[in-house]
Amino acid sequence: MNTVLKTAYASVTPYATKDGSHIRELMHPARHGNRAQSFAEAVVAPGMKTLLHRHRVTEEIYHITQGAGRMMLGTQQFPVAVGDTICIAPGTAHCIECVGDVALKILCACSPAYAHDDTELL
Repeated sequence: MNTVLKTAYASVTPYATKDGSHIRELMHPARHGNRAQSFAEAVVAPGMKTLLHRHRVTEEIYHITQGAGRMMLGTQQFPVAVGDTICIAPGTAHCIECVGDVALKILCACSPAYAHDDTELL
């Protein structure tokens, strides 16, 4: 028998992460019963930038759904916009800045699931 796991967007309260973004955990093993990954929406306000950080074991995939930004990924810097998808390998220093007039919204998939203990501020 398959279990259907569902989370209503409005039922999830956002919180501030160590890097300074606001996260809405849409699916996380600690709260929702899935096993191997987490899925969240991150919001970076206009003019704001997340703190430079890395994750020792987690691979992240960002997908931009609103706004425009500037991504720092290792030694690279590049613009990002709606529809762009970025893979962040474990151990890679990264941060993102909102450069537009509207908040930057990012869907974030993490495997293994996001954990505060895996986030190292640089």
